[in-house]
Amino acid sequence: METNRKITGLKPTILMEQHKHNFTKSDHRIHEYILTNTDKVLYHSLTELSEAIGAAEATVLRFFRKLGFKGFQDFKFSLAQEVSGNSSHAGDETYIERIRTNMVHAIEDTYSMLNTQALENSIEAIVRSRDVVIFGIGSSGIAGLDMQNRLMRIGKHVDVVTDPHFQVMRATSLDEHSVVIAISLTGSTKDIVDTVKIANEKKATVIVLTNYVKSPLAKYADYILLTSVKESPLDSGSLVAKITQLYLIDLICTGITMKNYEQASKVKMEISENISNKLY
Repeated sequence: METNRKITGLKPTILMEQHKHNFTKSDHRIHEYILTNTDKVLYHSLTELSEAIGAAEATVLRFFRKLGFKGFQDFKFSLAQEVSGNSSHAGDETYIERIRTNMVHAIEDTYSMLNTQALENSIEAIVRSRDVVIFGIGSSGIAGLDMQNRLMRIGKHVDVVTDPHFQVMRATSLDEHSVVIAISLTGSTKDIVDTVKIANEKKATVIVLTNYVKSPLAKYADYILLTSVKESPLDSGSLVAKITQLYLIDLICTGITMKNYEQASKVKMEISENISNKLY
């Protein structure tokens, strides 16, 4: 049943159809779910897909590998290409309107999902700790750098580590007095998961900003703050996804400012004065 997708260049739905005669009962169930819930599948994590189908993660992963894919993410990427090709001319909404609508909905959905207790606990943990480190890779690393900028402006020093090897080294130096802020939209980036696992073993407090509560990264979190954005593999790193991360970061930084208002205001004023000297 092994095939080479890259040689055949076949669409995922056609590949599945061609190999239906060799499917097991579980394979047929997975196939049926994908065909009837294609839009949902594009935004599922592997864990969510497995639970929706009622099959073990290993079984679902094996299904995609039988078709010649490296794994679920590889399959999703090809499926997203197929879906995009089928709907490229559909709808009257312009790309300008679509991006605006997506951003507004993403913020509103993230707001509606906000766990205020987890937010307060996260803020308190950051305020108390003198060793705060942010981990993020790619576009999530950019969000982490923005968070560092915001926190520095209110007098809170944090480290941002975006290189996977440096992340492992930094995580190894953590202890029970440290706070880790891990940013990952999918919660399935192996480098981040491996790093946070080390931080968890070192007894650091782990705050996770992610789109999926059921993800490998979430397993190591003390507090989870959820974004809500529909991002297919073709949209990876989109501004819409970053906006939801920045929204949560804004909430955290504002909460920290409110808890240390006088000190934060003093530092912000001094920074503004010093930066103004750089302007003509």
